[in-house]
Amino acid sequence: MAACARVSLAMARCAKTNHWEKEFVLSYNLPAEVTDWHDMKRSAFFLTLLLTGSATAQLAIVEQRFKELDKNGDGLIAGEEMQAADYLSKLDLDGNGSLTLAEAKTAIARTEKAKTAATPGKTGIAEFDKLDKNGDGLLTRDELLQKRWMRFLDGNADGQVTLAEATEAMSRLRKKGLPEESTAPVTPASEDPSLKEAPEILKGSEHGVGHLVADLVLKDNHGQEQPLSQRLEQSQGIILAFFGATCPISGKLGAELARLEKDAAEQQVQMLLVCPVAVETAEDIQAFITKHGLTSPVIHDTDGQLAQALQATTTTEVFLLDAARTLIYRGAINDQYGLGYAKDKPNKTYLRDALAAMLRHESPEITATTAPGCALDHQEKTQVVQKNVTYHNQIARIMQANCVTCHRKDAIGPFSLETYDDVIENAGMIRKQVERGAMPPWFAAEPPTGQHSLWINDTSLSAQDKQDLLTWLAGGRPLGNPSDAPKPLHFPEEWAIGTPDAIVQLPKPISIKAEGTMPYQFVTATTSFDKDQWVQGYEIMPTDRAVVHHVIVQVHPKGSDVKDRGEGTEGYWAAYVPGNSAHIWPEGFAKKLPAGSIVSFQIHYTPNGRKTEDQLRMGLVFAKEPPRYLVHTAAVAHTRLNIPAGEGHHIEVKEQTVPRDMNVMAYMAHMHVRGKAFKFEVTPPGGGTPEVLLDIPRYDFNWQLRYDYAQPRFLARGSKVKITAVFDNSESNPANPDPTKNVRWGPQTQDEMMIGYFEYYTSSGADVAVQ
Repeated sequence: MAACARVSLAMARCAKTNHWEKEFVLSYNLPAEVTDWHDMKRSAFFLTLLLTGSATAQLAIVEQRFKELDKNGDGLIAGEEMQAADYLSKLDLDGNGSLTLAEAKTAIARTEKAKTAATPGKTGIAEFDKLDKNGDGLLTRDELLQKRWMRFLDGNADGQVTLAEATEAMSRLRKKGLPEESTAPVTPASEDPSLKEAPEILKGSEHGVGHLVADLVLKDNHGQEQPLSQRLEQSQGIILAFFGATCPISGKLGAELARLEKDAAEQQVQMLLVCPVAVETAEDIQAFITKHGLTSPVIHDTDGQLAQALQATTTTEVFLLDAARTLIYRGAINDQYGLGYAKDKPNKTYLRDALAAMLRHESPEITATTAPGCALDHQEKTQVVQKNVTYHNQIARIMQANCVTCHRKDAIGPFSLETYDDVIENAGMIRKQVERGAMPPWFAAEPPTGQHSLWINDTSLSAQDKQDLLTWLAGGRPLGNPSDAPKPLHFPEEWAIGTPDAIVQLPKPISIKAEGTMPYQFVTATTSFDKDQWVQGYEIMPTDRAVVHHVIVQVHPKGSDVKDRGEGTEGYWAAYVPGNSAHIWPEGFAKKLPAGSIVSFQIHYTPNGRKTEDQLRMGLVFAKEPPRYLVHTAAVAHTRLNIPAGEGHHIEVKEQTVPRDMNVMAYMAHMHVRGKAFKFEVTPPGGGTPEVLLDIPRYDFNWQLRYDYAQPRFLARGSKVKITAVFDNSESNPANPDPTKNVRWGPQTQDEMMIGYFEYYTSSGADVAVQ
């Protein structure tokens, strides 16, 4: 059982600078009991345990630090490299002014041996023996400096801590704190060729998606002059594919256009080829379609009527319309070619994905992108939608795009908005919630004028849709022509993610009482997978949604002694919160589920007036092949909250150092009912002007949304991330349980929390193949 503090380059540096110590603690994602640095600083005991571990682990740290300091990679730390830290000279055994890795390891071993010999007491850890006042080799609550450390250290929950238990607790942090990744440096997403070359994802509703396209009369190269509605008869939809006969990127996409033409025809979807370049000749156009074996009708849009009506931007943009002339998708065909780059094959097949969704009567995940190609120049632009707003030509489409996912029969919305009568019946509530910005639920601040939304899951109404809806509600609410109505959408009967590849379920139902509050429930389920699995998506499905407020899922290695470690400070593997019950990561991204893992569910139930039971399930979708990137979630948690009674605008701030380069994919803020606003900021390494990453000026406890980047954001190692929260503990907050009470951190709704979650990815490296 005896153990001794091992000296390393890391420990030597730790003795030299508090900055690194703080960074070390952050990098291991310490739980709530020990995350506060002031507690750590006062306790040599904890710091010693943190730096105690297997000899193999310590040598790995030494080698890592040596490589970092050996800037020129010559196997020596010398010259300016030697001046990086004072302790390096103490490791220079032969005094020649340079240091090899072998020499550093020898110096450390000698120091460790000397320290071991000089350490008094039964355990070999002087700090442990000092705390162990009665000398029985055990620490009790009375002997620990901070009594709240007991839950973290006491592995068998017997009310006393052995040195083995304390060391094991810190060993767990070392094993789980740092994510699996390769040793290659992290590449910023903006510089990763597989990511930066993808067209920019746009918010579809701000670019006409979901709207009715005007019934334009188009004349093709065969002399047929027909309105769009007539061309769509007996069709599932139509692709309007723009091209430039002399545009090089159009030429590269010609082969894919031919394949799309064939595949779409087999699914009763037409294609129209649109040349928007007036100066190109009939010979140019014919040469293009002959070269690529295209047979679809060609519209030579010499007057720009079609390009202007659709607000087309380039010669490679495509527009997908369904049979009711609703614009389903606009943007790039795929991401294989662009300005200055080309790939062997595309990573993203935007048009094909949108076509497949349309044929399933579902909304595509991505509805609009930019389209790298030869730019078009229009003197004037007209709206893609028709101006006379009626229910059939516009309002029904707004409801489909923004409301009926929740507001439909047997869904979570309190009433349906699927029909004209539904909308009229609930017109007052629709108007109120839209005017106050509560619906659709989206709480991030609007982007600056002229800038696109950063968030791929931005559900806010576009300015035009909001104006159209409120004007229609305030006016005569015309029904319009039924022939303009959109096609109905289809929704999954059970799983939003589709049929899962596997399901993990609670072992037995949990009884929920009718009234009052319930402590958090902590339940585990052991998986039976005999090999590691790569999970690309999940969905958490309670059997009684009405009483489940949120669920935090963690994954533990096979054979672990799993205990409830509390919420928030270690990130999460999966989560169910208001507004977020499922998530699918892009192709190539996944989370690891090790063979034989134990899955723990921390569940917050909220009784609603009737006794019930819940036995929630988690459905899993597995990646088709080992991923290129591993997804992780980290947390910045402020556990030392102190919110004064009656205070209506109390601000709390927490700042931490980013321990490694990371590409952030998403954020999620978590507070309770006194939460009023939340902000994520970052300051570059070495200082500078802070930048707002995400501003949530109106936090809503009932809708704790993910905010998913359209393009991941790179945060450099050494940056400072800051979370700022505003709490309303006054009488004017109608959700406040008790405005006369000072509020601190706690698990129940009447307590408060302040957590900023960061979802990020790392390279999976070369060793990710499933065994």
